[in-house]
Amino acid sequence: MIANHIPEAVTIPIGLRHSVPGILALPPRPLGVVLFAHGSGSSRFSRRNRYVADRLFDANLGWLLFDLLTDRESQSRDNVFDIPLLAERLQLATEWAAAYPATRDLVPGYFGASTGAAAALMAAAGTTRIRAVVSRGGRPDLAGEWLRRVTVPTLLIVGGEDHVVLELNARALELLGGTKEIIVVPRATHLFEEPGTLERVADEAARWFGRYLPVGADEPARSLTANSA
Repeated sequence: MIANHIPEAVTIPIGLRHSVPGILALPPRPLGVVLFAHGSGSSRFSRRNRYVADRLFDANLGWLLFDLLTDRESQSRDNVFDIPLLAERLQLATEWAAAYPATRDLVPGYFGASTGAAAALMAAAGTTRIRAVVSRGGRPDLAGEWLRRVTVPTLLIVGGEDHVVLELNARALELLGGTKEIIVVPRATHLFEEPGTLERVADEAARWFGRYLPVGADEPARSLTANSA
């Protein structure tokens, strides 16, 4: 990996008195910027999300890793699984990025993992700013009826050995609008800890965002595709 950049520490306001910390990295001429929505029990320091983020950077895509909850909020399990709250925080971060000088001219996308995938889809359904969504081992089913409102190109990446989540993703795929695709990574379990599986996730995410985030990118006819290669 190239990824020899120096990330910038940023602060994202989530209200009049509160904010959450984030990390922003941009290549010299980014094609877009990807906002990460981590899963339960994770944070902006997620090792797996950082790996994917650095791969995106190598593909000329900027990234923003940030905490969806304050330290105090994260102590409540109810908040950790409050998908509408997480989606609202993601939308606030999107608004912040649209106003921040370094990112305001960049097209944003969402990368969500586990419960963060549901938040990403719900947030994408509620804004016109987002151009693409990628889910890693996500729980898109937790977005409920919001799935039908998602019209941006959406890629679901699931482990072939993550049987329950794979079934939930297959059902969610049927409800999603717009261009959509599911990638089943052979031998991978929920956390993609098996050799080569997280690399596959990063490569597929870079392909998806590289296709749909650049300004002027054309969206092909809406399709339903399963891929387990």
